[in-house]
Amino acid sequence: MSSITTDQGIVHYEVYGRGKPVILLHGWLGSWGLWQETMAYLGRYYRTYALDFWGFGESGKKRETYAVQDFVSLVNQFMEQLGIMHAPLVGHSMGGTVSLSVAIRYPERVSKVVVVGSPIVGSSLAFPLKLAGMRPIAFLLFNMMTVFRFGVRMASPIICRDERFADMMDRDLSRTTVESFLLSIASLRRTDLRPMLDQIKIPAMGIYGDRDNIVHPKQWQPMQKGIPHAQIERFPLAGHFPMLEEPQAFSERLKAFLDKETPVQPSAQAQPSPLKSTTTSVTLAP
Repeated sequence: MSSITTDQGIVHYEVYGRGKPVILLHGWLGSWGLWQETMAYLGRYYRTYALDFWGFGESGKKRETYAVQDFVSLVNQFMEQLGIMHAPLVGHSMGGTVSLSVAIRYPERVSKVVVVGSPIVGSSLAFPLKLAGMRPIAFLLFNMMTVFRFGVRMASPIICRDERFADMMDRDLSRTTVESFLLSIASLRRTDLRPMLDQIKIPAMGIYGDRDNIVHPKQWQPMQKGIPHAQIERFPLAGHFPMLEEPQAFSERLKAFLDKETPVQPSAQAQPSPLKSTTTSVTLAP
């Protein structure tokens, strides 16, 4: 377990493997743990970093805001402190929206961008998630947390086919606060990246499950319209979590995309500074 201290709170992360860096970003209510199988596979070829956003997992939770743009700033600070000048970003759900936003705001930081089941437009979120972004609903859910966690556990089989998912979500829910729960999804609901997608000139890929019931499964369409060169990979039998439901196929397609050689961008010609955490490692849970 590793962490960095920023001026806005502690950021927890895990790192596994050797080689060029790849940064993995989790979605709403999640944590780095959702990436364990992906890290185990990619770690044979890349140095993989998975961090917890402020307010989630093991990262700091004493903040006033948890907006998408706050997490964009977090990724920039994370890369700066670890000496990662330029790297691919892979984001699931809200993490993918953050990844695209980093590529737009800090283009010199991102060599490739991959989104997994991510909303390009916040209105594509399922109705219950939109409700969760309303303060009275969020406080009601947190005041009935035992009931809420039980409801999530009961709904888990229709959200994700992985039998471990219910335990993963229960663990991650226990680490959130009402503010991180409320403010992050409220910010995501208001997001619309369509006007800015044409600024993304780097290689981009969208991975979407056709059975997604958290984000509309056709959100790959506005992504492809806004980034015509984007590669789209669809999983007909997967939902919102293809990296858990079809880990082997997911990891293979992701690696194939990361392996593709791309021209060096002018802003990335400088040699990256040495990684500050070259001796850090983590034992992945089975």
